[in-house]
This record gives sequence, structure tokens and C-alpha cells, in this order.
Amino acid sequence: MSKGELAQKHLLWRVSDSNSSVYILGSVHFADSSFYPLDSVIENAFDRSGELAVELDVSDDSVLQEVALRSAMLGMLPDTASLDKVVPADIVHSLDSLCVSWNLPVGFFNRYRPWAAAMTLTSVAILRMGFDANLGVDIHFLQRAAETGKGIVALETVEDQVKALTGEGVHDSVGIFYLRTTLQEIGELDSSITMIMDAWKTGSDSVLAEAMEKESALRNALDSLIEKEIIERVYTMRNRKMAEKITAFLTEDRNVFIVVGAAHLAGKDDNVLAILRRQGFTVEQL
Repeated sequence: MSKGELAQKHLLWRVSDSNSSVYILGSVHFADSSFYPLDSVIENAFDRSGELAVELDVSDDSVLQEVALRSAMLGMLPDTASLDKVVPADIVHSLDSLCVSWNLPVGFFNRYRPWAAAMTLTSVAILRMGFDANLGVDIHFLQRAAETGKGIVALETVEDQVKALTGEGVHDSVGIFYLRTTLQEIGELDSSITMIMDAWKTGSDSVLAEAMEKESALRNALDSLIEKEIIERVYTMRNRKMAEKITAFLTEDRNVFIVVGAAHLAGKDDNVLAILRRQGFTVEQL
């Protein structure tokens, strides 16, 4: 496929059965002004839809408060504990060095549990590249829904999402592995993020999948079972639930514009689109 052809596509799909259809847009949760205005193909699909579905309605202050509360409960260590006492010395050294290079106080991550620290590292790296959560594609459409009076549907509960993203319930060894590999990959993270942003702008799901593969390239094959557990919790388990909700929209003939993180649409196994294809729905990239 030529570059020109790629430019005509978007990370936007129409999913349909015999008598109804929904749109699914892959979002980047952090963006900058270069993403806007969005292409008319995307905006027109939103305009033709009666409802907006997102992972969580973060335009609702009560949802944000619940996210903050649950994240603190599940992602933070007790007051009597500290990350530098939980993880091996080499991880502490890497974190301290990173804090110095990022002009953060040494010990900045000490209140976080290992899994939550890994997630926060990635978010801080994205912010340092100049991307802003307030300019994320999901936020854009939440604002558009408020302007146009469209109903907003959440695909996930706050509890389920926070549990997945804080690693609640997983063994400490899994969180430590996740943190260690995130630190190993941090030097490559800028290029991975750049690939993801470029993939979004060009509508290339293959480049997006390549960027996701790049993020895990340094992981040791001996730890593949642990890596699978991480992928299961962060992506696959959530993908299945999202696909169930989307199937219900189609069954009920609801005209919905769906915005989920692009990574949920590009994994090589049980991504949302693959699940819907297996269920017999027609999936067409626009």
C-alpha cells in the first residue's frame, strides 16, 4: 500500500450486522494541537451517530473522583511502606537515575506499588514529549458530545479499569517484572510513542501493531508467562468486555460512535476488532 493510500485511511472502523452498524475509533489518550482539526470522515461519522461510547466518561467529575480514590487505594503503598524497600536495588538505582535526568525529586515514585509505578513512568514520558491528556481524542469527543447533547455510555466500570491499570490482585513479582521491563525500555519509549502517533495520523493499524511489538522487544522469553499475564490484564480481559458491550449495541440496533484506546484495536490476538470479526460481524476500515 502506498503512502498516499495510507493517508486516506483512519483508525476508524464501521462494524455492522445485517441491519445496523456502529463506528469504532482508536483513540490516543494524549495528543497535541497537530492532531486537530480531525479529518471530516471521522467528524462526520460522529455527527451521524446518536450516542458516544468511551472507556470511562472522564468528563463527569464524580467519575474522576472515583478514579482518583480507587487509584490511591489500589495503586499506592501503605504509609508504612516504600517502593525502594519493596523492589530490588537495581530497580531503585534505575528509578533514582531517571528521576535525576527528568528533574524529578529522587524518590518521586516511592509511594507507588510496582505495577502502578510502571504505568506512571509511561505517562510521565508521554507528557515530557509535549503531549497533553486534555487534547486526547477521547476528550475531544466527550466535549463534542456535551456540545451536541449526545448521550454518553461507559464501556467499563471505574473499578474494573483501575484494577487493571494498578495491577490490583497480582503477585508482587509480576509488578516488579513490569516495572523492571518498563525501565529497560524507557530509552526506546520516545520512538515507540512517535510511531504510535504517526500510526494514528496515517491510519496505519500495521504500524500501530509494530509499535506495540517494539515496546515489548526487550522482554526475556523466559518471562513470557509473566508478560502474558500483564497483557491479559491490561488489554485482553478488557477487550473481551468491550466487545460484549459493542455486540449489545448492534443487537439493540443502537447507532453508537465508540472511542477506545487504539491499542485495544491492534493487538495480534484478542483485540476488539478481531473478536467482533470472529463473531461474524463485518468490519471495514474507513
